[in-house]
Amino acid sequence: MRVLLSVALVIASAARAAGATCESLASLALPQAAITSAQTVAPGGFVPPAAGGRGANAFKALPSFCRVTATLTPTSDSDIKIEVWLPASGWNGKFQAVGNGGWAGVVSYAAMAEAIKRGYATTSTDTGHTTPGGAFALGHPEKFIDFAYRSEHEMTLKAKAIIAAFYGSAPKFSYWNGCSTGGRQGLAEVQRYPDDFDGVVAGAQANPRTHLNAWQLTIGKAALGDPASFIPPDKYPLIHKAVLEQCDALDGLKDGLVSDPVKCRFDPSRLDFLTARQIETVRAVLSPTKTKKGEVVFPGYVPGAELGWAGLIGGPEPTSTAIDQYKFVVFKDPNWDWRTFDLDRDLAIADKVDNGTINAINPHIEPFVKRGGKLLMYHGWADPLVGPLTSVNYFDSLSKDARSSVRLFMVPGMGHCGGGEGPNTFDMMSALEQWVEQGSAPARIVASHAANGVVDRTRPLCPYPQAAVYTGSGSIDEAANFVCR
Repeated sequence: MRVLLSVALVIASAARAAGATCESLASLALPQAAITSAQTVAPGGFVPPAAGGRGANAFKALPSFCRVTATLTPTSDSDIKIEVWLPASGWNGKFQAVGNGGWAGVVSYAAMAEAIKRGYATTSTDTGHTTPGGAFALGHPEKFIDFAYRSEHEMTLKAKAIIAAFYGSAPKFSYWNGCSTGGRQGLAEVQRYPDDFDGVVAGAQANPRTHLNAWQLTIGKAALGDPASFIPPDKYPLIHKAVLEQCDALDGLKDGLVSDPVKCRFDPSRLDFLTARQIETVRAVLSPTKTKKGEVVFPGYVPGAELGWAGLIGGPEPTSTAIDQYKFVVFKDPNWDWRTFDLDRDLAIADKVDNGTINAINPHIEPFVKRGGKLLMYHGWADPLVGPLTSVNYFDSLSKDARSSVRLFMVPGMGHCGGGEGPNTFDMMSALEQWVEQGSAPARIVASHAANGVVDRTRPLCPYPQAAVYTGSGSIDEAANFVCR
């Protein structure tokens, strides 16, 4: 396949040198792929197909670009849709592939829009299906592999060929940018296809998927399996207040954030507004999920994420993402009941069935590192959907040499891929560009928090295991008054 692709790149480059237009890309021949359209989009003229016209204002600021759509068929059961957007002018010479969320099934138009505004040629995929949830995988093992990692890799190969065809040259640098499922996809690229990207941003990696889903089902059962154990969502702010009262000042600064939740030994026994059974639910939610032998399956929540607990334990069922994984992939039974979930028995089955397909946990990323690849990871400490210590654990699993090319930024008070009470807006791509292209590893990245559109706090994000420490003078809402230690 690589030989065929190389031939395609040579042909494509020659075509562009001869004056290929956007519309001429419709006839570009690529292996195991069919280009279905190639059209020039006028400035502000893009309307997301799935939006039915709604939300179109968010794309009004887009420059003119060449929009290419294609269907990829690496197997007889594959039906991978991709889009490649190519700036009509002002291309920065680079390529940025963007990741997905959840079970995907849709192209990430908003992320593509951000990339093209910055001058990138960009691409996204629906990961091989167009339906919500995980039902697509039932009876279609090749489609599940497409979702797990193959669609992203095939998309990358074809996008690079299309870029070379349009501009007459390959991109100078290639980047991946994704969060949640997109974070897991980024790690899969680093581990499986080290030549695909020069730099990868992997945020809030939903990984390892089988263990993440087992944790979600375990705490879901603890909170929802018995009505007496259920904690009404209106109690979450009270629990969060109690956490802050006990742990906010552990870092020496009372700022409404739990900056290092690992140091917080929150004791829920004093929550007099909860019943004894509800307190046990709190303990289950704040404890790592373990097998009967005491082996940690997933690290789970840390104190500080209470305002977002509804996503996993707000009822009436655990998250559908986890249910679908075990229903359609593990047990292949649409009638499987989450109430029957047994951690020791069913996780073992899940890992055997998966056999390394969707869990991107290989710490041996030396091929990526040796060719100069850089990996930027980030995770919100208050993530309510993916326990943040999973990113810490993966970073810690890497060798010392590998860590020289990896940086992890833990974000106090931030939720899943954004949001939350802490500074949650930052620019990882610029930091990654400087590292890859200029050799300058990020020593700190400034993040901001806004209320009603006005920035009310900035704070530096520090490479793990460092944390932002107040210098002792100046406003605690200004990043300039903090150092990384």
